[in-house]
Amino acid sequence: MRILNLQLALDRMTKEECFQALEDTKGAIDWIEIGTGVIKEYGVSLIREIKKAFPDQTLVADMKTCDAGKHEAAQAFEAGADITTVMAFSADQTIKDTLEVARRYERRVMIDLLGVQEEQRIKELCALGVDLVSLHFGKDMQASGEIQSDDLFSLVQGSHVEVAVAGGINPGTLPSILKNNPDTLIVGSAITKQNDRRSAALQMKGMMMDHEADHSNRQR
Repeated sequence: MRILNLQLALDRMTKEECFQALEDTKGAIDWIEIGTGVIKEYGVSLIREIKKAFPDQTLVADMKTCDAGKHEAAQAFEAGADITTVMAFSADQTIKDTLEVARRYERRVMIDLLGVQEEQRIKELCALGVDLVSLHFGKDMQASGEIQSDDLFSLVQGSHVEVAVAGGINPGTLPSILKNNPDTLIVGSAITKQNDRRSAALQMKGMMMDHEADHSNRQR
């Protein structure tokens, strides 16, 4: 059975809150994401600290690189990130540079599709060697209702890339997201803002596992 990843996004939190959230959800999540705002607040040294504390977890540094790809990718990987993020609207050379650095470090690049609305860009990214993307339903989009999850997933249909999805995911919206069969679910406040973070994470992980079991049964 395919394994779905639950990625915990640490955003708009203090360093202490980040570490507490990770302790609370230990064993209930698969990937750790250090959010852009947290990196801006504490620097890449926090990537190093979290990797030291949780060495066996896949660590995503949400750098949102849009220029100077070689430098920023090397910064993230040297600090211990397993995956760094790059914006899809970046110049092709920036994306190629980050992919080359990732190959050198034997790490990965996740391309953030925030703002992308044309399938042509997905084709261009695949031609560059991209194999992991994030469908990003941004905060401002959530507030305005500007785009629906099905519209997002239509961008990557038939592209054969690994797909993560982020933005407003909670137990209520999770079923509609899961029907599109993403590979990674990126969840923030639906876990980090709860009184019992572990139970919240386990609830969502359980829903993901149930979906995968049902999907596998239907495929037989």
